[in-house]
Amino acid sequence: MDFSSEYEKIGLASDPGPGSLSGDKKLDKLLKSVLKEVKNYAEDQLKHIKQSTNIGLALSSEKNIDKLLEMLVLEARAMSDADAGTLYILNDEGTHLNFKIMQNDTMNIRMGGTSGTEINLPSVPLYLDEKPNHSNVSSHVAITGEIINIPDVYEAEGFDFTGPKKYDTSTGYHSKSMIVIPLKNHENDIIGVLQLLNAKDPETGSVMPFPDEYVDEIASLASQAAVALTNTQLIQDLKNLFYSFIKTIASAIDEKSPYTSGHINRVVDLTVMIAEEINKSNKQPFGRKNFDDNEMEEIRLAAWMHDVGKITTPEYVVDKSTKLQTIFDRINIVETRFNLIAKLIENKYLHRKLDLLQTGADKKEIESLDSELETELGNLESDLELIRSSNLPGEFLTDDKISRLKEIAAKTYLLSDGERPYITDEEMENLFVRKGSLTVRERKIIENHAAVTHKMLSQLPFPRKLLKVPDYASEHHEKLDGSGYPRGLTAKDLPLQSRIIAVADIFEALTAKDRPYKKPMHISQVLKIMDMMKKDNHIDPDIYDLLIESRLYEKYLEKEDRKDGD
Repeated sequence: MDFSSEYEKIGLASDPGPGSLSGDKKLDKLLKSVLKEVKNYAEDQLKHIKQSTNIGLALSSEKNIDKLLEMLVLEARAMSDADAGTLYILNDEGTHLNFKIMQNDTMNIRMGGTSGTEINLPSVPLYLDEKPNHSNVSSHVAITGEIINIPDVYEAEGFDFTGPKKYDTSTGYHSKSMIVIPLKNHENDIIGVLQLLNAKDPETGSVMPFPDEYVDEIASLASQAAVALTNTQLIQDLKNLFYSFIKTIASAIDEKSPYTSGHINRVVDLTVMIAEEINKSNKQPFGRKNFDDNEMEEIRLAAWMHDVGKITTPEYVVDKSTKLQTIFDRINIVETRFNLIAKLIENKYLHRKLDLLQTGADKKEIESLDSELETELGNLESDLELIRSSNLPGEFLTDDKISRLKEIAAKTYLLSDGERPYITDEEMENLFVRKGSLTVRERKIIENHAAVTHKMLSQLPFPRKLLKVPDYASEHHEKLDGSGYPRGLTAKDLPLQSRIIAVADIFEALTAKDRPYKKPMHISQVLKIMDMMKKDNHIDPDIYDLLIESRLYEKYLEKEDRKDGD
């Protein structure tokens, strides 16, 4: 600091020497004035340091990229008393600067970012005819990394300011002082350009050149913002990569079966719709519940990953459309076997008929034998028809049919290597399934996907805010009464998030039009089934009531292009 002016103010151009009374008073006055200046200067520096620290903390903590960019322009303008500011971000290809933020106090303009107003201006090219574009000051700064401080754009040389001048002509604004600063990340790569316009004198409000002492501060701010932006983009990129990976896995699981394609995506949609409806609800018990952004992300991820364990489930079990199906429907083998039995029966009767003819049997005996053959073949065809109908999972298998199947299974036919049953034990195990197409063993294979889901997801290092994803994802087959799987949890152990996914999963499965084991249900039938599940304490009654009372199920069906009567 230069204090010579202070000497002149108090008339002490030269030191009068000690011992002089008037000199001592003047010296005392000088010291007080100097101390005041030092104090003011120190307070001003502390204010700037504190401001820079607060800005740095705010920039580093902001996770919303649009808000971060707006904050950079706003704080840089406040720091330099700039009337306007524009922020450009380098595109992914490194060929153009894209407008991201535009602010102008005089013109009352807020564009880009969270303003809701898009910037419809063409990007600034860094290259023209494959040569560096140094005509635009923003592209020049992006290419060279220099800081450009221009006192008056109308008097500046070397750059093309046609754009600002045209803007001034059309709006009545007057662009004058300008400072353009590159944004460099931690690797010293330029990722954008900050342009401030028309610095204002704090006392008079008149436009003045940007003071040199502001340059370093704004450059430091731009550097902090660039690092914060890079970190935020990196986090967002990793998040996008993670979600893309999850969606790829979900798509792969859906693609394992042509009958369940889109199931996971539909469950995610309905899960999120229910969670959002809970946030809007003022009725108990949801009146005080409000999922925050982290909780919404957690439940969304859990819905995306709820069937990830099916990656280990054999396709023939997932796709089993008939009881005898494995890789193919074994009803074909049974039909071939019955055709063979029919030939064996015909062959047996043919030998008997030849014996009768050789012994001179009359016509009546021959006709009786033919009638007996016809009856036996008719019974064989009847047995086969019963097997065919029992193979289809659409109808409940009655005790009478099971009794008849046991009678068929007890029958044998003879080949050269010995007797064989009409129906094998393994075939009987499948045909005896009363409802659906899965045996007890196959159902356990299917149910195991929930346990595998938890096992797989528990090995992933989820951040603290997503720690419950493995639990929520794997609990969508649990029931409030404890009869669900994989762990048989009861109502007191089941969080709201798991209950939401469970309701969404069941509703999607009942309304789906692409299942091999059932025909599409009428919506009234779906609601009747779910109402019974509610009464049986299988699903959360409050979530189900919300789904119905809010007509949310209709919105979902409309989204899935299904009418209420379908």
